[in-house]
Amino acid sequence: MENIALISIAVIVVVGIFSQWLAWRIQWPSIVIMSIAGLLMGPVFGLFNPQEALGSLYSPLISLAVAIILFEGSSSLDVREIKGVSKSVFRIISIGAFLAWIGGAMAAHFIAGLSLEISFIIGGLFIVTGPTVILPLLRNAKLKPRTAAVLKWEGIIVDPFGPLLALFAYEVIKVLTTDSLHANYMISFFISALIAVIFGYVIGFFVSLMISKGIFPEYLKSPVIIAFVLLCFTLAEVVMHETGMLAVTVMGLTLARTKKYVSSIGHDVSHFVENISVLLTSTVFILLTASLSRETIAEMFSWPIIGFVLVMLFVVRPLSIWLSTIGTELSNAERTLIGWIAPRGIVALSVSGYFASSLLNDGREEAGILIALTFALVFITVCVHGFSLRPIAKALKLANDAPPGVLLVGANSFSIALAAYLQKIGIPVLISDSSSAQLQPAIHKQIPTYQGQILAEHSEYEVDLTPYETILSLTGDAAFNALVSQSYAPSFGYNNTFMLPSNEFQQGEVNEVPATRKAHLLFDENAIFTELNKKINTGYTIQALPIEQKSKIERNQLQADTVPLLVKKENKTIQLITLQNKIPLAEGDQLVVLKKDKTEN
Repeated sequence: MENIALISIAVIVVVGIFSQWLAWRIQWPSIVIMSIAGLLMGPVFGLFNPQEALGSLYSPLISLAVAIILFEGSSSLDVREIKGVSKSVFRIISIGAFLAWIGGAMAAHFIAGLSLEISFIIGGLFIVTGPTVILPLLRNAKLKPRTAAVLKWEGIIVDPFGPLLALFAYEVIKVLTTDSLHANYMISFFISALIAVIFGYVIGFFVSLMISKGIFPEYLKSPVIIAFVLLCFTLAEVVMHETGMLAVTVMGLTLARTKKYVSSIGHDVSHFVENISVLLTSTVFILLTASLSRETIAEMFSWPIIGFVLVMLFVVRPLSIWLSTIGTELSNAERTLIGWIAPRGIVALSVSGYFASSLLNDGREEAGILIALTFALVFITVCVHGFSLRPIAKALKLANDAPPGVLLVGANSFSIALAAYLQKIGIPVLISDSSSAQLQPAIHKQIPTYQGQILAEHSEYEVDLTPYETILSLTGDAAFNALVSQSYAPSFGYNNTFMLPSNEFQQGEVNEVPATRKAHLLFDENAIFTELNKKINTGYTIQALPIEQKSKIERNQLQADTVPLLVKKENKTIQLITLQNKIPLAEGDQLVVLKKDKTEN
């Protein structure tokens, strides 16, 4: 039995992470791949059933994983993200959620054939979208900031309230249909929810206070936060089942709004929690889908369930969004896209199992359909919204259609010349510098600029970095360049962060530099800050060399004083040249270099 559980956990984790990678490679929504993988392992081929293999550990593992996922989503929120859309967000999470609850309940009753009591339970649960599905979709879709912020905030905030709303409906039904219960039972429910909020706030504030005072060493900050998240969730669950999600969400929001949290904990801890969340998201989804029975899968294709899903997609969601956002700052295009996108995820699927078993224990046989109903809604919405979000966003002009852009840190003669060339060939650029005087030449050339400290925490809310996938640190301060690259590597990706080589390369120490570091040092060992700017100021220009056929150019084949910069690909993207590259060129590519302009002679 021990070996079965061990093998099951290992397989689930490996398959979950591989599914995430495969989705990234083929540019599919990750949850679609995870769902397919889980179905193939479980009900389709019957390789194993995680619920049977893990036994009594199955439900607690899922609950704790969902708790960390919810905490990660809520702790990453910042009110500055919704600057200008706070009215819309408030309307959607209040009026919109209420309308979605009523609409979902009516659809479950009249279309799926459930009783009104059970319909109001499931209707409350289905108002959630959730970070486990929304955030991966937003990463792939690259929406404009305002639309992305609304969808993100709705998913995070409504996620814990869906189960609470369903739990509220369940408790009301128990009071109305059970003679032994009375109104005092409802009062205890509200008190439990209030206690969960208090737990979340107090623990969140306590953790931020302890960390700000340096009580924990740097290497223990991340484990301490995870431990307190689990403690917060468990304490609330002991008071009343399903209030733990509310508690960890409040804890995350408390940490996110505490300035001491931002300054003392920093991005390393945030990215650690985010990485754990990604791991748990894939694991939990594989767990849930692999545990489904073939009977449940077959039941999904019945007309009542299909009809219910269609009504939720094309009537309930659009109507609730359009009505709740009347008179807000959102455009019709934004309301249309938000009204279409509402994929359900892990929370809906896991919590519906709890209510199904509870209702069946209460003697309500019709509740057996809940698992099939929920999975049908989850799988269909994830597939439909996952594949349609990007095309619809493009059609509504709410997506960034430009090629991947470049963020250049440091305004100087060379960086401005490089930005001007990139802009000329259609690559979006942005030059960042804290000096307004240094940015003036770029402004005169109509190059987009950002005046401010790029390493400051508030910069990510003042400038939209969505169009840019590559960051170049081009200042004369080697330590600052390294710090920028290190700070933005988690956001841009390690392979998309580059910096200029320092003076040590002119001192014959290039061979001592590790190969991995060479891959992030730009252009040439002699391409240091002073030399590049000197060349630009003495008549050198950025040019594309004519290449007659595809080849692999060695650096010694280039003319003296020619600095290779990048390869302009035939598909209009660019590949930066680093110390590690041998400058491979395919047919149709162009080699872009910095060389003396003959017209200057």
